Amino acid sequence: MLILLPPSEGKTAPARGRPVDLTALTRPDLADARTQVLQALQRASSRRDAAALLGVGASLREEVARNTNLTEAPTAPADQVYTGVLYAAAGLADLTGAARRRANASVRIVSALWGVLAPGDRIPAYRQSMGTTLPGVGPLARHWSSALGTGLRQAAGPQENAPGAQEGHPGAGQDVIIDCRSAAYLAAWKPPASTPWLTVRVVAENAGVRTVVSHHAKHTRGVLTHHLLTRPGRPPRTVSAAVAAASELVGSVLREVNHLPAAKGPDTLELVLA
Repeated sequence: MLILLPPSEGKTAPARGRPVDLTALTRPDLADARTQVLQALQRASSRRDAAALLGVGASLREEVARNTNLTEAPTAPADQVYTGVLYAAAGLADLTGAARRRANASVRIVSALWGVLAPGDRIPAYRQSMGTTLPGVGPLARHWSSALGTGLRQAAGPQENAPGAQEGHPGAGQDVIIDCRSAAYLAAWKPPASTPWLTVRVVAENAGVRTVVSHHAKHTRGVLTHHLLTRPGRPPRTVSAAVAAASELVGSVLREVNHLPAAKGPDTLELVLA
């Protein structure tokens, strides 16, 4: 399986740690594409209109200013830097043993600044969203769509080569993709048409009417991620196996799980809240 996550808007800035090494991140072949975005972000963040350019409010001025020093800033593993609702529920930073190895092999974070990360990749805290258009780079989703190519795991970095990284055959191109990203990050990378692909939708039901939820959706996607990484047995490799694994949460977190096939694009893994 391959679990795709968005980054978190909420980040914890590391207090110490060596500066980022672009060639040590997952997909080191992206170093040039990362450098282009990193330099453009640093220039944009030093402008007077930086907050407006990056689409954030004045209250985040300090976080925007931090963007100007990203090449010297302390780093920590991505699963410690990202601290929003989804990541709190997924508990990636607290995983150990087989679950930690499974996360490093099977979880990929699609990022506006880094392109793609594994949970253990060391990064500084930053402020940038995929919906941004950076001077000198253009729309970031288009930039990364071109740079990432067809496979997020190709040109493997240290995480893929780590002991136990082959658990569940994560390098297999046809393993099911369980996609927890939002629309903006979906535009940055889509798998080849032949790949089994499930996008996760979380709904609540009231008086027979089902509606998509937002805050609870992030939490529930995190719960699903944690479950898939920590459940006993091998990771699911097919759509039916992924649906069955998600259905193990029915009765506690979920009321119902549905597989909604699509004629084009990803099928939907619908999670109905309990």
